[in-house]
Amino acid sequence: MPLGLRRKKNKSRESSNLVENEEVGGHTGGRSVKSTVNGAGLPPPPANLRPKLVFHTQLAHGSPTGRIEGFNNVKELYGKIAETFNLSQPEILFCTLNTHKIDMEKLLGGQIGLEDFIFAHIKAIKKEVEVFKSEDALGLTITDNGAGYAFIKRIKEGSVVDKVKVISVGDHIECINGKNIVGSRHFEVALMLKELPKDQKFTLKLVEPMKAFEMLEPRSKGAKEASDNKMGTGRGTLRLRSRGPATVEEVPTEFEERAVKKVDDLLETYMGIRDTELAATMVEVGRDKKNPDEFAMALDEALGDFAFPDEFVFDVWGAIGDAKQGHVLTFP
Repeated sequence: MPLGLRRKKNKSRESSNLVENEEVGGHTGGRSVKSTVNGAGLPPPPANLRPKLVFHTQLAHGSPTGRIEGFNNVKELYGKIAETFNLSQPEILFCTLNTHKIDMEKLLGGQIGLEDFIFAHIKAIKKEVEVFKSEDALGLTITDNGAGYAFIKRIKEGSVVDKVKVISVGDHIECINGKNIVGSRHFEVALMLKELPKDQKFTLKLVEPMKAFEMLEPRSKGAKEASDNKMGTGRGTLRLRSRGPATVEEVPTEFEERAVKKVDDLLETYMGIRDTELAATMVEVGRDKKNPDEFAMALDEALGDFAFPDEFVFDVWGAIGDAKQGHVLTFP
């Protein structure tokens, strides 16, 4: 069954969360996807029924340590962080787990290890850049923060954008040719960039994340893939969903990690985006399907906002199958 776009259905604690002088290993230097298996999308549960989990957080450029709890999705999490540090929520660009550095392999996505430390990266310098599109591909991989901001996750070495040295990994893309794209998803932004005419100039308005003093160094092209970049710390994870309640789950299995990595790579190849939560959703949808047609139907139902190419769907199906075959059972 070919996939396509479907019509959408109608549808003050200012500083009290700060922890003064606590040693917890932190740094102290100066449009929504119809998601997941939770098909109909449950309303957020009452606050008293949400998981009673407390996470530690800091601003990545340096701050006291804060405690946050009671959030159910990424937007609520950002709201809690903003509350704790007396910020407005739109000031937060993205969060990383267990590092204050702009490490794109440690981005906060749809899962947080129960012992993970959250670092919030906030807006700093705005810049406007003119780029000449000399090739069809710009060499950018786009992701988003789940709350309306798309930003650059990777820059391919030797690409068009790589030659524009003021563009860096972690930069939030605010405008393309004067059009404000705040609120657009990563796949929409990637498509806009892809459709820009070749051999013409275009402008980008970007916002850098604020950096601590020791982070002021030559720009990164994005972290290399690593097999040991695991977010969880052994006690399970809190899974955040764009619709429906957050749930505490076991740390992802070896099969799940392998399959999510393969699907995320395919998202970058076909669509120019990386999104581990989207990849995890696709793996979850496809793991018990018996054939590609059944998988395609389930995928269209769960993620109807995406117009996935048929070839991509078949490759994802194959990647999930390969990950299953590569899974080795171990016994105590």
